[in-house]
Amino acid sequence: MKITVIGCGRWGSLITWYLASRKGHDLTLYGRPSSVHMKRFLAEGRNDLLTLPGTVRLSTSLADCVTPDCETVIISVGAQGLRALMTELSAYPLEGKTLVLCMKGIEATTGKRLTQVAEEYLPDSAKVAVWVGPGHVQEFYAGIPNCMVIDSEDEEVKHRLVEAFSGDIIRFYYGTDLIGSEIGAAAKNVIGIAAGMLDGAGLTTLKGALMSRGTREIARLISAMGGSELSAYGLCHLGDYEATVFSRFSHNRAFGEAFIKGESFTELAEGYATVQALVLLGRTHGVDLPICGAVYRILYEGGDPKEELDSLFGRTLKTEFYL
Repeated sequence: MKITVIGCGRWGSLITWYLASRKGHDLTLYGRPSSVHMKRFLAEGRNDLLTLPGTVRLSTSLADCVTPDCETVIISVGAQGLRALMTELSAYPLEGKTLVLCMKGIEATTGKRLTQVAEEYLPDSAKVAVWVGPGHVQEFYAGIPNCMVIDSEDEEVKHRLVEAFSGDIIRFYYGTDLIGSEIGAAAKNVIGIAAGMLDGAGLTTLKGALMSRGTREIARLISAMGGSELSAYGLCHLGDYEATVFSRFSHNRAFGEAFIKGESFTELAEGYATVQALVLLGRTHGVDLPICGAVYRILYEGGDPKEELDSLFGRTLKTEFYL
């Protein structure tokens, strides 16, 4: 399969390495000319985490990457930058192509799922899918396996991608609920920030309660949006908690901890923008999202972290399960 990966950060480069070296696909990796990651790949063929196989083509020109013979375009950029990227891509031949979105986010200003954003710019003959689930670059590159999900409204696309992408270190499952897959995957980053806040406040022991309550909270939202609440208990959300709520590699968890401690954090934490979208969606669909609300108030409204966290977990004095 001829594939272009757009985005040369840690996840885009891992996908390129995996599909080229483990699956033998024809890969082109695109990065902007100004990208420090692409400059290093062009100079050294590697970054701090991995070395790309020599068969991978590197490019800083979308025109060279999104060509008629390119079957699949995998996108791994910041979620909030997808609309601008799609505006650029719409100038190139996208007919018949499959776009695979590997970011876990929701458009902050509109609350739109990323597939909805992409579809605004795609011709009818193009298809879109998502690649979600747990795993970190450091672990995959070390040969440590994990399970992930491919989901799409198009059954043929979904099955073709799972067959083409499954390998020894990534086992793919077929997603059956695109709404749930997208919302669950994006929301786990917000739960990751909340987990980091607990770590920073010396309340790590409450992560069990956070996981239980967080999953139920997101399940209610998915259901209200027309998806299956069971998706929240699958790989896209609860199944990704170990990698997001506990792992030292999790940017969202690390960001939450740094925020509480008043320390700087320069890496991308998708949950920071996503929580805006979740609060918007909660209001739109009439769903109570206490954890998302607490994270939002702490990050955007100057809420006192101790008061917000105390108030949040004080709710357990009422009843554990509610609809």
